[in-house]
Amino acid sequence: MSQVAEAPEKSDVGGYVGLRLRSLTKEFANFTAVKSLDLDVPSGSFFALLGPSGCGKTTTLRMVAGLETPTPTSGSIELCGKDITWDKPYRRPVNTVFQDYALFPHLDIFENVAFGLRRRKSKDVDTKVREMLELVELESQTRKKPAQLSGGQQQRVALARALINSPEALLLDEPLGALDLCGVRCRSRSSGSRPRSGSPSCM
Repeated sequence: MSQVAEAPEKSDVGGYVGLRLRSLTKEFANFTAVKSLDLDVPSGSFFALLGPSGCGKTTTLRMVAGLETPTPTSGSIELCGKDITWDKPYRRPVNTVFQDYALFPHLDIFENVAFGLRRRKSKDVDTKVREMLELVELESQTRKKPAQLSGGQQQRVALARALINSPEALLLDEPLGALDLCGVRCRSRSSGSRPRSGSPSCM
């Protein structure tokens, strides 16, 4: 798994601004998926993990998201100066777009995108969802169910659902796998419309 990162940044209080992994390791019963990974992802950057199937890319993203835990006593995950290594997924300012999108099949597109905001009892949910659906060019598909959309459209719904929650870090697993030309435009547009200025994005 290859990695590229820029020089570390410092916040006003001396902490690292961005995502920082130190000696991160994940061992399963018969093999080591990630071994002593050190990685800095500066705030506001797009970052790609590259490597063959099975080299630990998805496992690394799942540990950052809190869906997998590092091997005990090994490694740490820090986001915007806060250690989140053992935080529950719902306590992390992180959103993930999975390879299978993980859309709710019983909800229409509008409610899939609105789900996180409604759980947090946010204000102006309808307005925010309409703006996000316009960003991903799906405003005409709001009342369809996920099964009625193409793979590329479903991926855009998943991206909209993640972005609308204003995460500190956006994790994308195989983000270009199903995107059509419209989806590529949406990804380009979203890079200039991230909900929080300077939020790190990981692919």
